[in-house]
Amino acid sequence: MSALMDQLPALLGVLVGTGGTILATLIADRSRWQRQQAARWDERRLQAYVEFANAVKEVHTYALRIANLNALRHGVDREHALARMEEADIRRTKTWESVLLLGDAASITAAREWRAAVTDIARYARGMTSAGFELAAGLGHANETRDRFYQAARASLGIRGSAVPQSDWLAGKLDIRTQQDA
Repeated sequence: MSALMDQLPALLGVLVGTGGTILATLIADRSRWQRQQAARWDERRLQAYVEFANAVKEVHTYALRIANLNALRHGVDREHALARMEEADIRRTKTWESVLLLGDAASITAAREWRAAVTDIARYARGMTSAGFELAAGLGHANETRDRFYQAARASLGIRGSAVPQSDWLAGKLDIRTQQDA
C-alpha cells in the first residue's frame, strides 16, 4: 500500500497532464473550426455582395442608356436595352436573396436603399415614374446610396480602411440628355 501511496503523486500528475492536454486540444480545435467557419461565411458574404452589386450596376447602366435613348428618340436599340435591363433585374432579384441571407443589418439596409434608387431610375427609363422625378437627382441619389452600400459591405467583411466615395466624382461625369437637349 505504501508503494501505491508513493506512486500516487506521479499517477495524479499523469492524469492531470492528460486531462490538460485533452482540454487544450479541444479548445484549439474549436477555435480553429470557428475561424474556418468565419472565413467560409466571409467568402460567401463577399460573393453575395459582389454579385448583387454587379446586378444592380447592370440595371443602373441599362436604365441610364434607355433614358438617354428616350431623350434622343432612338427606338430600335431601346427595345434591346429594355430586354437586357429586364434580364439584369431578374439577376438582381435573385442575388438580393443572398444578401438578405448573409448580410448584416447595415449592409442589408444600404443595399435596399441602393436597390430602390436604381429601381426609380429603371422606372423612369420605362416611362413609369411619377411626376416630379428628375433623372439627374435620381442618379445622384443612386450614386450616394451605392457609396453607402460599399461602406457597409466593407465594414461587414472587416475590410480595413475606408471606401473611396464615388458619388462626387461621378456627378461631374454624368452625361444626361434631356428632352430639351434633343
